[in-house]
Amino acid sequence: MPRVLVNLLQSTGSKGGIEIYARELYRTIAALDGQGGFEFVGFASSELMGRDHSWFPGQMVDSGISGENRVSWALGELFAVARAAKVHSADLIHGPAMLGPLFPSVPVVVSMHDLLYFSHPELMQTKLFTGPVKWMEKRAAAKASRLITISETSASAIRKYLDYPEDRLDVIPLAGRKQSVSVSPGVTRRSDLFLAIGQRSPYKNFETVVRAWAAISPEQRPRLVVTGSVGDDPLIPLVAELGLEQSVDLKSWVSDEELHELFATATALIDPTLAGGSSLPTLEAMQIGLPTILADTPVLIEVGGDAADFYTAGDPDDLARAVLALAGSPARQAELADCGHARVDSYTWADVAEQTLATFRRALADPR
Repeated sequence: MPRVLVNLLQSTGSKGGIEIYARELYRTIAALDGQGGFEFVGFASSELMGRDHSWFPGQMVDSGISGENRVSWALGELFAVARAAKVHSADLIHGPAMLGPLFPSVPVVVSMHDLLYFSHPELMQTKLFTGPVKWMEKRAAAKASRLITISETSASAIRKYLDYPEDRLDVIPLAGRKQSVSVSPGVTRRSDLFLAIGQRSPYKNFETVVRAWAAISPEQRPRLVVTGSVGDDPLIPLVAELGLEQSVDLKSWVSDEELHELFATATALIDPTLAGGSSLPTLEAMQIGLPTILADTPVLIEVGGDAADFYTAGDPDDLARAVLALAGSPARQAELADCGHARVDSYTWADVAEQTLATFRRALADPR
């Protein structure tokens, strides 16, 4: 049975969608008959070892490396992962978070979610890391037997910036997490509550959402909840400057129970992302019939299709228009809920897992 070393150095509890991807993928693989014919060893960050990792389908090894310390993390990605693969007699390395080792002795599969440091460097939060991260991603692709990516938009970026061979690139779209929504008795979906989710990175563009709320007159203004802040929230001064404290509720990471209640009661989810590889919040909203309003960026058009309302990316006034139009149309809300359900029926984590394991088999069969 082939043994896969899974690089989990980036799983620290603060990395958002990339961590969700690794967790849901391997949780699903764990439920497959015989784990799809593979054995797995997780090479974990010190932060992950202190968190629940029962979802992983195999032994979890403490790397002793902090995924939050940029220097030790980078050295671990480049060198320690390959050493661990040798120590644990791995036949394949999977890097679910964009990166791979510099000198691997076995085939490597890297999940390359996006190439934002190449395509949108001006939107990255830490400009100092742009050059090093681009170099690490280039090296990871150069050493990878195969790449997985999560959308055609990201695949196009990989072809453009990495010149990666088409026949070794697999597009495996994400799925939303199954949510068993448990909410307080008597709670129903509201017509005046909008939700946005994500870290406050510039490319997420939550500033446009806050400014859109300022563009809505107070008597028409619904409530806005923005979750997902880690550390000091840069939106707090903007909300204060615009006098929106009574209408905009800024939250850090919330419990699953609170998030489920928000999903179950909100009028719609807003995703204002200017660039990215996919949109897990959008997929999860559609899965439970929560309407979505999305920026008209290529990747969100790909994800949302005809099951979402769109506004001009970065335009607060156009977002305000879309919010008021949807809030005032129960019929459109019901239509989007039905369309969303139909759209995400074709996206499942079982498919993601099976296609990923098929990529592993192709990598092992390729003499490169």
